[in-house]
Amino acid sequence: MMFLFLSDKPKVGEPAPNFSGLSTGGKTITLDDYKGRWVILYFYPKAFTHGCTIESCGLRDNYAELTKLNAEVIGVSFDDIEKQEEFKKANELPFDLISDKDKSIAKSYDTVGLMNLYAKRKTFLIDPEGKLAYIFDKVDTATHPQDIIDVLAGIIKASD
Repeated sequence: MMFLFLSDKPKVGEPAPNFSGLSTGGKTITLDDYKGRWVILYFYPKAFTHGCTIESCGLRDNYAELTKLNAEVIGVSFDDIEKQEEFKKANELPFDLISDKDKSIAKSYDTVGLMNLYAKRKTFLIDPEGKLAYIFDKVDTATHPQDIIDVLAGIIKASD
């Protein structure tokens, strides 16, 4: 007997799944809000854990360079909005974090982790037209911000 598993995984070159989520600052944001800009949508397992703090603070430290590339950063985890607000404030993050308690965004990006307990660490680079330009499946939290800058700058240069 043969089974066929159809994958709904997002693919480079295809439209990125739209989303709507409650973010820090009490506003609901969607992918459509960022049309015309690059979006760095990063999923992380849990606020205040070691790796997630390193990754988020690295993105904070490179935020000015990312915005020069016309990019906006959005972080997503299953933490409630209060925890996201605390994490943002404690680490002085200049970008929004989304509380994906119902896991709908993670499901649409195929980033739900083991036993639905956390989001898998994964980053999606979405172009200004809303298409997936690059997917970081393997993330080294220490080098990830520079990896993003290198890939994004390379894509922009190749399209000039």
